[in-house]
Amino acid sequence: MNRKYFATLLFVVAGFTISAKAQLSVVATEGGKLKGYKDGAVAIFKGVPFAAPPVGQLRWKAPQPVVPWSGVKECTAFSASPVQPTPVPFAMWTEEFIAPPEPLSEDCLYLNVWTKAKTGKEKMPVFLWIYGGGFSSGSAGCAIYDGTEYAKQGVVFVSINYRVGVFGFLAHPELTKESGVNASGNYGLMDQLAALRWVKKNIAAFGGDPNNVTIAGQSAGSMSVNSLVASPLGKGLFQKAIAQSGGLLGSRFIAPLQDAEKSGQQFQAIAKASDINSLRALSADSVQKLSQKQGAPRFSPVLDGYVLPADLMAAFRSGNFNQVPMLSGWVTGDGALFGNAKVTPDKFIADIKRQYKDKAETLLGLLPHSTAEEATASSGKLALLGFAGWPSHLLAVYDSKPVYVYEYGHEPPGKEGFPNYGAFHTSEVPFALHTIHTWKRTWRPVDYQMEKIVSSYWINFIRTGNPNGNGLPKWSVYNKNSGSIQSLTDPVKATTGEWKAIFEFMDSN
Repeated sequence: MNRKYFATLLFVVAGFTISAKAQLSVVATEGGKLKGYKDGAVAIFKGVPFAAPPVGQLRWKAPQPVVPWSGVKECTAFSASPVQPTPVPFAMWTEEFIAPPEPLSEDCLYLNVWTKAKTGKEKMPVFLWIYGGGFSSGSAGCAIYDGTEYAKQGVVFVSINYRVGVFGFLAHPELTKESGVNASGNYGLMDQLAALRWVKKNIAAFGGDPNNVTIAGQSAGSMSVNSLVASPLGKGLFQKAIAQSGGLLGSRFIAPLQDAEKSGQQFQAIAKASDINSLRALSADSVQKLSQKQGAPRFSPVLDGYVLPADLMAAFRSGNFNQVPMLSGWVTGDGALFGNAKVTPDKFIADIKRQYKDKAETLLGLLPHSTAEEATASSGKLALLGFAGWPSHLLAVYDSKPVYVYEYGHEPPGKEGFPNYGAFHTSEVPFALHTIHTWKRTWRPVDYQMEKIVSSYWINFIRTGNPNGNGLPKWSVYNKNSGSIQSLTDPVKATTGEWKAIFEFMDSN
């Protein structure tokens, strides 16, 4: 990428400054002027502040407005990633999927924008990406989240940081009392809402349409999308949503406020802190290390009655959520997140009977389990079902707008010296975001074809709310009676029946 800057400025067109040898984009936002850099026809702005640094007394508070600056702020490099365990590749997640190892900081509330617009009047569709990482890690700076290819196709691509782990999701009675809204714990989600409000106010200056915004995310990012769809605070901030491999409905990743507050008090005891202000006085590094101690609670979204409804399922059943067109689904390897150890038929039967009691025989009739291979595969399918499958189905059932459901099964080529992980959790992201060129693999023609199809579906949906387009296999709106799901494998095609009966079983329980 060319990051050299030229001093002689010739003219200004709708907020974009042009130089003799390269276009330098200077854009006016509510906080001040920003200068990015060019990569071909695409203007890129990295490290754009969308909220005040959540440090000191702002730790464990809702994000505050951006502190304005004078002059022109250079936005040519990613900001620090949120404080988290030291990012290192592991299992199937090579360096392209991992946050840059440094810097890490509480001062992390920044976003990035890619656009090919030349003026602020173009009203291009906007795509806002929310990273995954189990609500304990992640960064907008991951290689596979690059927005250049989407921008080339006329989409204003935005990626955002949000607080994770103990900094993003600590609930505590003291925090609830001081909040003014009788809630605590969802600071990471409030960061996402703050970024969306920034987009609403400022994205037109980058050529984006603030009334055509699609939110999207994978894993914890997908659960975040579900949260924004569920949140009354998200009303009017987005018009479409894409949820990849993760749902809130029926999830074990969320807890009622009272339970989350108890976890916060447990963390306070581990830290041997007298009160919240004592915790705020600790260094970020100390807080992070304490959160990783054995016996420390896990931090994730909270049913706080403010950001999220206290009874999430009741809200969806009543239609009391942000009903927008959605695209939602899962990867065939998602179930492996919960372990893929071999399961014997006897153990599988015992587990099903213990969990489903008098309904067990019905479910056993839907899941092959006569051999260890079948029982292991069915166990993984059940794990996938609760994590992303059934939540995608429920979103479609409760949403009055069109919902398109997929199952992704394309297996990328392996890496020498690594096991073959197949279609693993997160493997669809580079194909959907048109970024397999950032992933160090020996790609085949079939991989490039899959990237073209999947990213075209996504971009069509971002533009219009419908993934279909010329030359693409037809993708039907999901209907629980037909059970039509788009199989994103080779060949891409519609499937029916495989999940219908099991979804019906889950609905009845």
